[in-house]
Amino acid sequence: MKQELRARPVYLSRSDRIQAHFTICFLALMIYRLLEKKLGETVTCSELIQTLRNYKFKHLYGAGYLPTYTRTTITDQLHQAFGFQTDFEIISEKNMKKIFKKTKSR
Repeated sequence: MKQELRARPVYLSRSDRIQAHFTICFLALMIYRLLEKKLGETVTCSELIQTLRNYKFKHLYGAGYLPTYTRTTITDQLHQAFGFQTDFEIISEKNMKKIFKKTKSR
């Protein structure tokens, strides 16, 4: 997993920055573990990270968000696990906010 997360030496000396760095790393690991559990451990770390990196939307001002990622079995699993579908239409800003709210409440 270390290679997938592109870990490298970190040179920090201030205590607050060390704590912030540790917190971010810990949260990233927790999010990965949550996703891994939600997907039933059927996806490798590298597959999941690559899918998330490619999971992008284009903001169309006044219209909403257009998905620009390629649909895969992993994106389908993510949609099913978290109860939203974003791969087939322009998503209005209002609906995107609902998706954010729904994923935060799970």
